Amino acid sequence: MTNYALKASDLEVVRGGKTVLSGMSFEVKQGEVFALLGGNGAGKSTTLLTFMGLLQPKGGVAQVLGKSVAEQPDAVRNQIAYLPESAALYDHLTAWENLTYFLSLSQVQPASESLRAALDAVSLPIESRGRPLKSYSKGMRQKVAIALALLRETPVLLLDEPTSGLDPSAVEDFHDIIERLANNGVTVLMVTHDLYGACQAAHRVGILRAGQLVEVFEADADGNIEISTVRDLFLQQRVA
Repeated sequence: MTNYALKASDLEVVRGGKTVLSGMSFEVKQGEVFALLGGNGAGKSTTLLTFMGLLQPKGGVAQVLGKSVAEQPDAVRNQIAYLPESAALYDHLTAWENLTYFLSLSQVQPASESLRAALDAVSLPIESRGRPLKSYSKGMRQKVAIALALLRETPVLLLDEPTSGLDPSAVEDFHDIIERLANNGVTVLMVTHDLYGACQAAHRVGILRAGQLVEVFEADADGNIEISTVRDLFLQQRVA
């Protein structure tokens, strides 16, 4: 079996008559955190939707754990947990009820201890867990969505602007969660416009512009990515 959990080969994706991804290729190893950094319209969300089998490539191949997304979409989706930027949670349900309901749709019935541990992991205040989500801030809702993704316990995690709406402390907690998941062999593909967050959380950072991967930066032996170098190229691409 390949040691690549995700692989894109010359991907070309067209949406609404417009080419959004053009000849994009990259691989993500099992247990690696790879961040795609780009501005609005760069093709970040389209990349995730393609790996989920929700968009069919016009050219090229997307693979998850060696399976073609186009040929085996259901098998691929069973291996993926997806966290959108704005998760569609139910306002009239509590955090606990949202988790229980959405997991039941995937035939997952976690123990109460697992639900509690997931909410603890994202630092959702205990006193808020029994309240309907209509009383939650955007950051609190995002924590519930992150907990839901964790509870899926899939080998691949796709994240779309995962720290949107989180305060600095919650962002640090999130990065710790991602590090623990990667250490346990979970592969993470994160798309974001948060340059600093990408460099902190990822083993590698790729810069995406107009549907093309223009550069990939890898962490050094100490696990650090030089933020200033990434920032300079990222800003150049945004004004180009």
